[in-house]
Amino acid sequence: MKDKTIFTCEKCGSQSPRWAGQCSACGEWNSMMEEKVEQKVFGKKEKVIGTVGDVKSARELISTPLLRLKTKIDEADRVLGGGIVPGSLILLGGEPGIGKSTLTLQLASQFATEFGPVLLASGEESAEQIALRAGRIGHADGDLKIVGENILENLIAAAEIEKPKLLIVDSVQVFSSLELSSMPGSIPQIRIVTERLLRFAKSTKTPVILIGHVTKDGDLAGPRLLSHLVDVVLTLEGDANYDFRLLRSVKNRFGATSEVGVFEMKEAGLVEVKNPSAAFLEGRAENPVGSCVATTLEGTRPLLVEVQALTAPSVFGYPKRAASGFDLNRLQLIIAVLQKHARIKLDSSDVFVNVVGGFRLREPAADLAVALAIASSQKKIPLSTDLTAFGEIGLTGEIRSVSQIEKRKKESQKMGFEKIASGKEFRSVSEAIKKVFQ
Repeated sequence: MKDKTIFTCEKCGSQSPRWAGQCSACGEWNSMMEEKVEQKVFGKKEKVIGTVGDVKSARELISTPLLRLKTKIDEADRVLGGGIVPGSLILLGGEPGIGKSTLTLQLASQFATEFGPVLLASGEESAEQIALRAGRIGHADGDLKIVGENILENLIAAAEIEKPKLLIVDSVQVFSSLELSSMPGSIPQIRIVTERLLRFAKSTKTPVILIGHVTKDGDLAGPRLLSHLVDVVLTLEGDANYDFRLLRSVKNRFGATSEVGVFEMKEAGLVEVKNPSAAFLEGRAENPVGSCVATTLEGTRPLLVEVQALTAPSVFGYPKRAASGFDLNRLQLIIAVLQKHARIKLDSSDVFVNVVGGFRLREPAADLAVALAIASSQKKIPLSTDLTAFGEIGLTGEIRSVSQIEKRKKESQKMGFEKIASGKEFRSVSEAIKKVFQ
């Protein structure tokens, strides 16, 4: 064996034999980090070490039901596809302070009560700090064991002794292996820590949850290979100024990636929101100008959220456009369509759009609700309180149909919204504005 030096991009994980100021794969500057790897000297025949893997029939494996361990937290089980699969490696990411440690502590407490011992290893907090938080939020039940550790070899040794039913590592960026001299959080350390924990999970059938930090851009810290190695990637999202948190599945080898779980941050930790539509619409004013309710779809779950818009005369030569919870480029497109096809003059007005509750509207089906809210503010006419809207707006002003219309309508009617504005009722945005403001 002999060492070879390569340079790996911290952003995307691409490798190069030479250092460069900019990564040729993702375009990130100053992200190429030096890494030494062992290079095999070929020439001798390699021997098979250990036993050959057990070969099984695909038909036999399909007929065997996949075992899932339910966490008893319904919103989490929904996103996981029905529960945690034994031997799976799960990565949970999110911004600092969003509630990752709180959620995993609640999962650990529930799991320890239902299935047996859980080992929570923290490289950032002491065992006493974690125990104090667990007692404060009332989740110190069951056989929950805590260890303050950041050395990989010590953690695996402790796990082999304790034989937990679930292992939680908080966080993967602060753990390091004694085999490498590089700093914790570097690409080689993240790779070896994740690979060793993956091997431990598969060999012992112990599910492992890794907590990971995110960068200022919202990406998981470390190269993308971290996402490739794990079985499930979950993200906990939300605005620190609001109490609502959304748990999403970005990758799931054991289920769909379209589900979302809704939680509310309270003194007792993250509390499940059974009726998200009612929670997002709570406190909505009567007959507000510049407000429209959008029926959006998160995975298979329809949600009703309030979209607010404010238009005001621009005091500068160039009107300002700003959006919170909605894509700014999409807002610019909607404003242009309103001016061109609906004859709503906005070229001398500032336009501000906000999605209430810290929610982020991602699908184009929210276009129509945003357009109606802007039109309401500019006309100074409130929309009907029992109106909800969904539909994608095209550049020619047409309203396009969206998926799962009946499911959206059913949720709207359940929440008391009898009037629907969509591509099925109106062909164009100009027609929709003309009819709803009659």
